[in-house]
Amino acid sequence: MNRDIDINEISDGKLYDAGDMAKLGVDDCSGCHACCCGMGESITLDPYDVFRLEKGLGKSFEELLALNLELRVADGIILPCLKMNETDSCTFLNELGRCSIHQFRPGICRLFPLGRIYENGTHKYFLQVNECHKERQTKIKIKKWIDTPDFGKYEAYIDKWHFYLKTITDRAAEISTEELKAINMNLLQKFYLTPYDISNEFYEQFEARMNDL
Repeated sequence: MNRDIDINEISDGKLYDAGDMAKLGVDDCSGCHACCCGMGESITLDPYDVFRLEKGLGKSFEELLALNLELRVADGIILPCLKMNETDSCTFLNELGRCSIHQFRPGICRLFPLGRIYENGTHKYFLQVNECHKERQTKIKIKKWIDTPDFGKYEAYIDKWHFYLKTITDRAAEISTEELKAINMNLLQKFYLTPYDISNEFYEQFEARMNDL
């Protein structure tokens, strides 16, 4: 999702690499789940997020859509996002206000309160200073904070996915409604609705689908 903001107004003014340390530690977020509430449709899911949820929960994408996800339009693209319940909190929060899918939570949740800024085919990280209600006390390496296996492959994948979506959003205002609808239907079918083999690595499957565009 594109955001037209001045990064200096929302960050500590620094850009970080994955190996850098940033003030992220909050004592395991004990007693707080504010970042899991009132998010509306902002927690969009990339294909790896869906792969992790399907594997972790043993559910298909259609089953996830029936309960915990919904489709939204952002910058001309239809993407799945986390659904909020009637109290405007994430449907994956348990009765204790804790994340029931923490082990395989989506990438945006892993990233928070960090953000990414993309340029020249890659990205840097920045720390959002007004988003978290907890006082951040300890420095943690960003790679450790995001806590994703095969991190180099993950970062390369994130860049490829972002810039693929950008090629669509950059054209969205100029192409016909019918063509944009066809692009969206193909995107959903290829990267979300067509099941992944959860017994095998995600990245090879993703690359095969990208090569088939």
